Amino acid sequence: MENNILPDPNVIFPVPNINAVTYVKPTIKSKNIIVGDFTYFSDVDFENHVIHFYEFYDDKLIIGKFCQIASGVEFIMNGANHQMDCVSTFPFYIFEKWNENAPSLDKFPLKGDTIIGNDVWIGQNATILPGVKIGDGAIIGMKSVVGSDVEPYTIVGGNPAKIIRKRFDKELIELMLKLKWWDLPVDEIIKLIPLLHDNNIENIRTKLKEIVK
Repeated sequence: MENNILPDPNVIFPVPNINAVTYVKPTIKSKNIIVGDFTYFSDVDFENHVIHFYEFYDDKLIIGKFCQIASGVEFIMNGANHQMDCVSTFPFYIFEKWNENAPSLDKFPLKGDTIIGNDVWIGQNATILPGVKIGDGAIIGMKSVVGSDVEPYTIVGGNPAKIIRKRFDKELIELMLKLKWWDLPVDEIIKLIPLLHDNNIENIRTKLKEIVK
């Protein structure tokens, strides 16, 4: 298939005549936000939804390919954390005229990078807290607050988000993680779409065993 008729991950508005859905990657300006091809946001201002994101913390938001991020989703980064081992959590040091020096970073409860896998669906108005790792194929329910890691192909929801169920059985999840369809060339992914959108689980299982053997 010729390149000029393949989907282009570098366009900003990939849905014809709709400017409320954007591919995220070509909109990113921050060096600490890394987003894979074809991940989309149901809005136009993704970086404004990555909050408390201060360069001196040097934390990263890393999002894989083909993720689906609904409107209102917020990624809260490590800058939201306050020093908690003192009798007051008030950050005097960031305000003028208090003459308080900022504590060293090792005094803060930093959680590290926030990492979202591939083909993850994050529902509307969900909040992802600092340092969370969300596995490939996971689904995050709308308005959820995710403060703990989420395993691949797991559905979570609520505040705090809790496991609702696994999407598939262990064997099928392992087959999907071996396939890693999101890393295939676009023309090969196009050929796989009938399988990716098949809801006959046993048919999928059989074909995946042939593909990944």
